[in-house]
Amino acid sequence: MNIKTSKYIRLTLTYIVVAFMFMIILYPILWIIGSSFNPGDSLSGSSIIPENATLAHYKELFDLEKSDYLYWYWNSLKVSVLTMLITVILVSLTAYSFSRYRFVGRKNGLMTFLILQMVPNFAALIAIFVLALLTGLLDSHLGLILVYVGGQIPMNTYLMKGYLDTIPKELDESARMDGAGHLRVFFQIVMPLAKPIVAVVALFAFIAPFADFIIANILLRSEKNYTLAVGLYKLISDQFGAKFTEFAAGSVLIAIPIAILFLCFQKYFVSGLTAGGTKG
Repeated sequence: MNIKTSKYIRLTLTYIVVAFMFMIILYPILWIIGSSFNPGDSLSGSSIIPENATLAHYKELFDLEKSDYLYWYWNSLKVSVLTMLITVILVSLTAYSFSRYRFVGRKNGLMTFLILQMVPNFAALIAIFVLALLTGLLDSHLGLILVYVGGQIPMNTYLMKGYLDTIPKELDESARMDGAGHLRVFFQIVMPLAKPIVAVVALFAFIAPFADFIIANILLRSEKNYTLAVGLYKLISDQFGAKFTEFAAGSVLIAIPIAILFLCFQKYFVSGLTAGGTKG
């Protein structure tokens, strides 16, 4: 077997594996999209290309007299956007402090963040519920946002610090020699160069609340305050009124803001992840 034939075989096998993995990922997505156009409430007999396709489920979701879906969508967007903005601000300042300054407890703080990012939020559900109850933040979006922001800080701080460590400190020193203060260096020198990792942190901070069910289900009580994950679950949890096809339609629409955000940040995403993985 010559070298050319060997390369051709390896390339063919690579394409076969990639195509197989692509079909595994794509099939459930196409199936849920097809199910959303399926008439009736049951998913039995659903297929990628349904017979007698209908938009009735989408129309029902947008009918405020029949569904609270638009309220849930707005709640999810509000919680996710505010979580993203607060997380980016806090993580940027914290990561910059750890990257550029030397202070007592710096190494212990980084080690604490490293340990905390291994512990998921739902591991402290009882403590979160009790704390929200005592502070009057139960069934409020503010309480949900604070929990999400707190959970995002450790991992994203460690990730952003790794990226900021790759930005030469000589740029900071040159700016300070020209009279720039700490905040000016941060906003005008470091942050413009850190756009890739900021985009990564923003995307992570948006997706996590938008797709979360466990914490939102614990903290939210009134139906008008539900986020999408909790609201859609209620559609199929009712024993006598399970609306699985409407659930499928609602699930399809969830992907729209995430896809838009990913496309906007796509050019920064890969470079932000790879550079952010360096050791500081």
